[in-house]
Amino acid sequence: MGPKKILVLVSYVVVLLLAGGGGGIVSGCPASDRAALLAFRSALHEPYIGVFNTWKGSDCCHGWYGVSCDPKTHRVADITLRGEFEDPILQRPRRPRFMTGIISPEICKLTSLSSIIIADWKGISGEIPKCVTNLPFLRILDITGNRISGEIPARIGQLKRLSVLNLADNQISGRMPESITGLTGLMHLDLRNNKISGKIPRDIGRLKMLSRALLGGNKISGQIPESLTRIYRLADLDLSMNRLTGNITAALGKMAVLGTLNLDGNLLSGDIPSSLLTLSVSNLNLSRNLLTGEIPNAFGPRSYFTVLDLSYNRLRGNIPTSLKAAAYVGDLDLSHNHLCGKIPAGPPFDRLEAASLEYNSCLCGKPLKACGK
Repeated sequence: MGPKKILVLVSYVVVLLLAGGGGGIVSGCPASDRAALLAFRSALHEPYIGVFNTWKGSDCCHGWYGVSCDPKTHRVADITLRGEFEDPILQRPRRPRFMTGIISPEICKLTSLSSIIIADWKGISGEIPKCVTNLPFLRILDITGNRISGEIPARIGQLKRLSVLNLADNQISGRMPESITGLTGLMHLDLRNNKISGKIPRDIGRLKMLSRALLGGNKISGQIPESLTRIYRLADLDLSMNRLTGNITAALGKMAVLGTLNLDGNLLSGDIPSSLLTLSVSNLNLSRNLLTGEIPNAFGPRSYFTVLDLSYNRLRGNIPTSLKAAAYVGDLDLSHNHLCGKIPAGPPFDRLEAASLEYNSCLCGKPLKACGK
């Protein structure tokens, strides 16, 4: 091949590179993605730290803080804006981390997004744009720690690739949409500290990949769905500070890897299932309910509790002697019940403070008053 032909070939390649992305350089983001980012930014106001100061120039794939692109397509793939910074450049002393405004629907024009993290800004309000349910590659939606209101989008179940849904610490209301049970790849669900009401969807057990279900601090009512106990991978379940009623199903104590179970602050009634005291649950909080009957005498060498809180219920009878056979009991609270009889000697009772056993009907022995007095 002669020099002229080589020169023509090189020139042709250069023209192709310049033509890529609608006239932009192929290594940069498309003009449409850049426009969508700037429209998204225009709906937010962050006056103290200067998070958006780097959002300049034509290439949003390089140097724009919190923005990353797919290395092959150069489409915007991730938006990561946290109010709690790990980046030392943004850790300026005495500068409040506060952002206002809304999450603009313009974000939905970034159709290659894999993650949206806009968390812990305290002042971002408005609703979750309903159009986010049309983002086919979305794996992470994390907008915790803001003032987002409105309801969870009804078609949230369309996000078949979603693995993390974190909407905690906002002002979200309404019910959990039934379509949420279609998120069959979901691993982490955190809806804590909102105003969500209604019942937990009956088919919540369809979320077979779920390892954390954190729904505490809402207005959720009804009973705990039986299907929830069939999620094999579930390790952390927090349903505390809601309005749940009915009995605690024994199936919760038979879940393979459940280690944390927080049901405190509800209206649950009936007996404590003995299965909760014998298997894998190590952090068990059943306090502030309407539980009755006796504490099951079912503890054994496989019982290992970092936290066991049964306070503020209507439990009667003696403290079970088998509790001494537990492998370990850390924080134990049996106060504010109707327990009676002598407090067993030895661990874990020999290191308990009186507050852990006070306000019962007739308990006696250390650390309370001596029996017979």
